[in-house]
Amino acid sequence: MNKNAFGFLIMVLSLGIHNYGISQETVKIKRLTTPVVFDGIPNETAWKSLDLFPLTMHRPNFGNQPSEKSDIRIGYDDEYLWIGAELFMEDASKIFAATKKRDEMLFGYDAFGILLDTYNDNENALAFFTAPTGLRTDYTISNDASGGFGPGGPGGMNTSWNTFWDVKTTRDDNGWYVEMRIPFSSLKFKPENDVATMGLIISRNISANNETDTYPAIDPRYGFMATNKPSLAQQIEIAGARPSKPVYISPYVIGGFARDWSLNEGETEYVKEDYPKYNAGIDIKFNINSNLTLDLTANTDFAQVEADDQQVNLTRYSLFFPERRMFFQERSSLFNFSLGGHSDNLFYSRNIGIAQGEPIRIYGGARLVGRMGKWDMGFMDIQTEEHEEIPGENFGVIRMRRQVINPNSYVGGIFTSRIGMDGKHNFAYGVDGIFRLFGDDYLIVKLAQSYDDQIDSELSSLDPSFVMVNWERRSEKGFAYNLNYIYSGQKFNPGIGFVSRGGIQGVNGQLLYGWIPGEQSKLFNYNINVRAERYLRLEDGHLESMQISPGFEINTKKDIHAEVSLEIQQEGVLFDFNLSDSIQIKTGDYSFTGVEARIGTSDSKKISVRGNIYGGQFYDGRRMGFEAMTNFNFSSSFILSPGYEFNNLSFPDRVTNNSLNIHSINMKVQYMFSTKLSAALLVQYVNTEDEFIGNFRLRYNPREGIDFYLVYNDYRAINKRNLVPALPQFFNKTILIKYTHTFIL
Repeated sequence: MNKNAFGFLIMVLSLGIHNYGISQETVKIKRLTTPVVFDGIPNETAWKSLDLFPLTMHRPNFGNQPSEKSDIRIGYDDEYLWIGAELFMEDASKIFAATKKRDEMLFGYDAFGILLDTYNDNENALAFFTAPTGLRTDYTISNDASGGFGPGGPGGMNTSWNTFWDVKTTRDDNGWYVEMRIPFSSLKFKPENDVATMGLIISRNISANNETDTYPAIDPRYGFMATNKPSLAQQIEIAGARPSKPVYISPYVIGGFARDWSLNEGETEYVKEDYPKYNAGIDIKFNINSNLTLDLTANTDFAQVEADDQQVNLTRYSLFFPERRMFFQERSSLFNFSLGGHSDNLFYSRNIGIAQGEPIRIYGGARLVGRMGKWDMGFMDIQTEEHEEIPGENFGVIRMRRQVINPNSYVGGIFTSRIGMDGKHNFAYGVDGIFRLFGDDYLIVKLAQSYDDQIDSELSSLDPSFVMVNWERRSEKGFAYNLNYIYSGQKFNPGIGFVSRGGIQGVNGQLLYGWIPGEQSKLFNYNINVRAERYLRLEDGHLESMQISPGFEINTKKDIHAEVSLEIQQEGVLFDFNLSDSIQIKTGDYSFTGVEARIGTSDSKKISVRGNIYGGQFYDGRRMGFEAMTNFNFSSSFILSPGYEFNNLSFPDRVTNNSLNIHSINMKVQYMFSTKLSAALLVQYVNTEDEFIGNFRLRYNPREGIDFYLVYNDYRAINKRNLVPALPQFFNKTILIKYTHTFIL
């Protein structure tokens, strides 16, 4: 780096220090002076002694007074943070209580909740939400709710995370009411001088008016996830909060039966095999102090985990599936080291205990996460057993990061290891920094390298290296941008990472100009945008892929979303790849153009729809397709969610195998007897595989930490006839019962 460039960087970072040196006024949370009766009716005298938190309309008309009155108060005692809310409605019949499901996303429903940035780091937060039915939804936020998808959802939202807390709700002709109590032991924080400083966001959804109200006031120019951004939170102080340090001991037992049909060694017929399934194990969670948590696991089992959604892959790159297993959820965002793609990461926990979609026994492991001094830190070590041709392996990861310069800037590092019991090993490390420079502009820099004893590479070269530089302006009002340079070496191969495509270098990004027209318009916001990318292969310097997508997007105040884009693509295919058993894309250079449109309706209705449609050229042929996902909210107990995707691929210039119709069907059915007892059914079918997958789960969760699951899985072939050997009726059927009981010491 020359002196001029270095001087410019110092100047920019100095601006960041100057701009963020002034701290905001802090709100002090009051201690409760008398007990609260936890019954969902916040009418005790104790509540009235607490300060009122006034809401401001976030949408549809930012800055207005809310259409309905809310009385929200927050206090604490020695054990809990208490939140009480009286959420009035002039016409209580319009309250939309659509579901009782644990962890339901409540964007379009009547809902109330809080976001707590417990370390006051402007990046990470814990969310606690409920609905009139009394359900519990909790999730974590990372990366200030920015940058597409995180570990489990949009904007770094991880809905698989759960913790110990309680909520009760009631309702009458005047509205609905909430009492929440969150144990301090579930809130990791670091008090200084006996005072815990946190960030707070309060949100209320009023579905009848497609309205969201917040405290503090949050400008919608920060996008759909604005109300989940810790950087926009109100700073609060809680004096004298001293959480207990309980030990959670969670043994489990599992029992069941499985029947498999598989080919014999001669591949002449399918042979039946019946075998019982039984297991037992234990998880232990220990809060070492208020901000450091140790998790231990032995003989871990994930039988209760929901089945993955089947995906139709029309690319030459690997598909990404989110992590759902609870052991990996505690502050999972801390281990995130994004490599700039939609889901590329130096650490991808699904590489542990899963191979080719099949589970591998985890003998045991440990996780330590929290804060030491000014450093956020995470450590994990897992040991798996030998599985078929895969040896037993040890997986390790260490992650450290800390705040620098201003409240929105960080530097950190990560190290991962994958060591096979046969002597093979893979190591990777990375360093990264995110710097809020000025206004809404951020600079992100990442450097990583890997070492694999099976690959001949020199760490002094760029071959096993990854470099990323990103500059973005985080706003959806006025001019915004996200510009990214990526270099991914040909021998960059992190052993427990996910890299969809390597051996490339190039740029990608988006330019956007957005408007928020105000109270008189029927539109909430709209924008014009251009997304683009161009990558070259390092192997030969030729084009790997290029795409330019100019588009237009609108969101109405009735919560209808629509967008349309032109897709101009070039693809340099170095190796043949298959779209199906009969359709193959040959090596060569391709240019093609298409149009894609998306639309979505409000979740606050009995019926909501999400869909998209695509039409245009596709490699040396054409593609026409659409996808539709529908929610039928028949009641707060019964939800039906069918989905259908269709793709027609045609290649007129080919003599044979010149067309293909792909049908992908899935159906999700949920019946919730109460917030504690629910049943879910998922069925999936893709005609190119001619396989039917069924998954049924019954869950009884009387309180956090006690779970009973009944799980049934069915995997079978459909419509394949006259094959030799003849296919069995099904490939696998499994029925399992799992019980987990958490003891708190």
